[in-house]
Amino acid sequence: MAASTGWWAHPSAIVDDGATLGPGTKVWHFVHVSAGARVGANCALGQGVFVGNDVVIGDGVRIQNNVSVYDAVTLEDDVFCGPSMVFTNVYNPRAAVQRKSEYRRTLVRRGASLGANCTIVCGTTIGEYAFVGAGAVVNRNVPPYAVVVGVPARQVGWMSRHGERLALPLSSTVPVEAACPATGERYRLEGQALALLESSCNSST
Repeated sequence: MAASTGWWAHPSAIVDDGATLGPGTKVWHFVHVSAGARVGANCALGQGVFVGNDVVIGDGVRIQNNVSVYDAVTLEDDVFCGPSMVFTNVYNPRAAVQRKSEYRRTLVRRGASLGANCTIVCGTTIGEYAFVGAGAVVNRNVPPYAVVVGVPARQVGWMSRHGERLALPLSSTVPVEAACPATGERYRLEGQALALLESSCNSST
């Protein structure tokens, strides 16, 4: 099935009327995209993915098999969702108590990676280009470029936009810098915040 806007869906997929999908997006086997969902260009929704009504997905997002993106979740451009990772939208669910008015919004910023089988507890923000390890349980905000692992997730390092570990401490009382081993882009750590240096960003383009 191909729409005039240029996206494609496998015949077994269900794309409800009203859903918006960008050109180049591919929707694979047994996917369900709800009517209110907004999905950007050049995305891939793997087998068994569910996308809720109140969901915004940017361009270039990769959602691997068996992931449910529930209401109140926003994924910015170039986010990676590993196989069977989990989003939630109610913090204290009870089967007998309706809490649809209490959804907590989750934001995954540009370029972040969410490893296989990790869980993102609702109400958190995952910073740009952060990396959540496989099986981690995230119950608090994750800084940009941070690497977090474990249950509950804790930071163990920093990662470049290219996905390479950076030779930096978790924090520093004085500014320190490191380069991505793959691209040479330079990053500066001040306190507990890491930033890509603008000059290195410009020189790489």
